[in-house]
Amino acid sequence: MSTAWTADHVGKIAPASGCLVPVIEKIDRAGLDPELIYWDMWPIQDPQGRAAKIGGREIWMALTAPERGNPHLRHFEAKIRLLAREADGWRDLGPAMPDQPVPYEREWAGSAVFDGSQVTLYFTAAGTSQRPGGYQQQLFEASAAIGGDGLPAGWTAPRPSITRFLPDYMLAAAHEGEAGKIKAFRDPAYFRDPADGAEYLIFTASLAEAGSDFNGAVGIARKHGDGWHLLPPLVKADGVNNELERAHVVFHAGRYFVFWATQSSTFAPGLRHAPNGLYGMVADSLAGPWRPLNGTGLVLRNPASEPTQTYSWFVTADLEVASFVDFWGLDGQPVPSDPTDANRYFGGVPAPLLRLEASGDRCVLTGQAPA
Repeated sequence: MSTAWTADHVGKIAPASGCLVPVIEKIDRAGLDPELIYWDMWPIQDPQGRAAKIGGREIWMALTAPERGNPHLRHFEAKIRLLAREADGWRDLGPAMPDQPVPYEREWAGSAVFDGSQVTLYFTAAGTSQRPGGYQQQLFEASAAIGGDGLPAGWTAPRPSITRFLPDYMLAAAHEGEAGKIKAFRDPAYFRDPADGAEYLIFTASLAEAGSDFNGAVGIARKHGDGWHLLPPLVKADGVNNELERAHVVFHAGRYFVFWATQSSTFAPGLRHAPNGLYGMVADSLAGPWRPLNGTGLVLRNPASEPTQTYSWFVTADLEVASFVDFWGLDGQPVPSDPTDANRYFGGVPAPLLRLEASGDRCVLTGQAPA
């Protein structure tokens, strides 16, 4: 059953609603490659959706790109790298997968699961190898054993996860596009339903049968013996929002939560009072129906003085929240239109981890997660 996230829900978002992400006072690049920028993070998880312990530590993944002096260029050079979460911060462990011949151009966000012996990475294959700079998106996957150093090694060749399509979904097959307006078939997030052990991919989608150009959705596919089979979307935002990014489901305290990130600029006209933020719904089963958290769907937002300081929130089954530092230190000023000027305010590092607490249909911030 698909549930609608409606204009009525979003219209109830008040200026003071939503929990505020603490103001970013400084950024720390210790342990990171000084020549790279980092964004869109996720942990290697166990099948229950918690950050897995591999060799006694947490291994995370993040998108990275060379520092070019223009933060907008990063999307066209993105590659996934491994990070170790340590008591004193993050440490770059190098590329997740080796360079190899592939049909896509770059790697966008996804998820990873560790089953006790091997890691499977689900990610967005962006662009095409034949023609650079496109916005085409496919869901891909690859697997690797854990080597003696505790890191994935011996990756299988990346392969498409979805090869059969439903008329519910618009394919993201266009080469041309514009950030915030492109259509989505990306961000695969693994989920295993504790009710029956069935495995799913949750992803950021666009509706094919829509009454508006603002046709975002949360897509879902179920694993069968012969691969992943698409199902009708979990959440539809027709007429509300173009992009429900980094969509994922977690099971916590007996209930199901679907979370996504989105930006003010991707809401339909008349709804752009809604902030950049983490949004979500809750249900008693994966099939729904889904109820907007906090009555509107809004869970976290940046402060009014720093509305773009963090983005791309990802929540674990322990309700720990990762994100990255986007444009910060603006103190109420807009992001400069000139890319060189904007780059002075771009963080490009992991943001402090946060923790949520859920009760009923309420979900609130309790503070920063411990190191």
